[in-house]
Amino acid sequence: MAINVPGLISVIVFYLIILVIGIIAGRKTAKSGTTQEMLVADRSMNLVVAFFTLAASHIGGGYINGTAEIMASSGAVWAQAPVAYCISFIINGIFFGPKMRRAEYITMFDPFQIKLGKRVGALMCVPQFLGDLFWTASILAALGSTISIILDADEIVSIVISAIVAIFYTFLGGLWSVAYTDVVQLLCIAIGLVIAAPFSLIHDAVDIERVVDTWQGNLQPNQIGYYIDVYCLLLFGGIPWQAYYQRTLACKSPESARLASFLASIACFLFAIPAAIMGIAGASANWNETNYQGLIPIPQDKMSYILPLTLQHLCPLPVAIIGMGAISAAVMSSADSSILSTASVFASNIYRELFRKHASDREILWVLRISIIVTGTLATTIAITAKSVYGLYVLCSDLMYVILFPQLVAIMYFDVTNAYGSITGYVIGFLIRILGGEPLIKIPALVKFPFYDSEFGQGFPFRTFAMLLSFIAIIGISKLFEYLFLSGKIPIKYDIFLCSSPNFRNRLKMFKSTQEMKRDMREYVEMKKISSFKGEHVIL
Repeated sequence: MAINVPGLISVIVFYLIILVIGIIAGRKTAKSGTTQEMLVADRSMNLVVAFFTLAASHIGGGYINGTAEIMASSGAVWAQAPVAYCISFIINGIFFGPKMRRAEYITMFDPFQIKLGKRVGALMCVPQFLGDLFWTASILAALGSTISIILDADEIVSIVISAIVAIFYTFLGGLWSVAYTDVVQLLCIAIGLVIAAPFSLIHDAVDIERVVDTWQGNLQPNQIGYYIDVYCLLLFGGIPWQAYYQRTLACKSPESARLASFLASIACFLFAIPAAIMGIAGASANWNETNYQGLIPIPQDKMSYILPLTLQHLCPLPVAIIGMGAISAAVMSSADSSILSTASVFASNIYRELFRKHASDREILWVLRISIIVTGTLATTIAITAKSVYGLYVLCSDLMYVILFPQLVAIMYFDVTNAYGSITGYVIGFLIRILGGEPLIKIPALVKFPFYDSEFGQGFPFRTFAMLLSFIAIIGISKLFEYLFLSGKIPIKYDIFLCSSPNFRNRLKMFKSTQEMKRDMREYVEMKKISSFKGEHVIL
């Protein structure tokens, strides 16, 4: 198998450009050398950079490749991510991002630890850790496969080199390096896709008439529950991700965070259009008329490679190389975001809050850098060795939806929320999701919800059901334990899960104050009754 030398050279040049930009941006961090500079860019990120890096954090390799794949295999009705992510950005921009920026948190888990206690708050980091880890591994694996298809290069070498580049500039400059490389990467994605999409349509092997009646897709009645479930998963499950909040917390103001989110929402939808066009081109191509050597029609399990196949066989070589740069940029923009977000949460919310509360800024900075290396190495190892990385990522994304989203809503908008309710909701969401099964990693469905089908699996929106039950449990159990402690039915000394946090103690004081006022009122009324009976006049 001969290596595509021009393509290989262009990818190397692209990686060098990204590396140089990352190093230059890193020098900006080196001037202050503070943890806050590494994590939230000293809260000085302007609107333009914030928009680019927010958009790039979502417009990754999975988003671009996935949009093309779903358009080719299932049609537009099943291309849910572009619309869902677009709305997700808007929701974040209205309800969550600016509110967190106003509070000047360092990570999205700060309010969890403030309200639930350090240890219970740290428990909420677990779905985020796993989600980011397997997300990074899955996109690195996808990049390795893409490069091997287009450039005939070794897949493992491609994964390792890509990971090393992303780890190196993230290690040097933190969020500044990630943000400035995101600007270049997003521009590369835009240029690559816009150039490649028209060429894929004008190839002689492409006949749009083949898909004129099928490109819209088809939604069967027995799929409606699953369809709703996936839409809610993409829409609301896309909200509680540290990668998003790391950027909004770095904005100069809450208003800037909101506007950047709205602009990223528009970009997210627009970037899906050329990817969708290339998916349609791949679906309408007669692959026998190309130099494609694989099975025809393309098997369902190979549809995830429809974008790189379209680039290689339906576009001229120079265009394919440019498109390869777009895919590489998309993967790098997601990989560095995930690596940095995981390392940030570990350094700030785990190491400092649980183990070294009074650690120096320099110590935390090096913990962050070491965490970047460890996270990147773990993700690379999983990408090379695991057989079902995507399945693990899907499961972790589901856990983000059923566990972390209701927790985030409760923490940010319901004062009654405490550790007892959060732990209960956590367990309920986790159990229902696991019991529902996951065929991608061969977890059987131990609970068969209504409309279950032995061939298609769960037809009931059980993920959304789990999320709602988790939320109800958080609020209900929190209210119950608050009442038990406030009323004295359970002495406060038995509060093992830090229900008596500062927020709770304020509520306890208010409760006692209210009880004292009621008692004083009752005594006053009794005095009035006695005085009236004796014909006395009480002066207050």
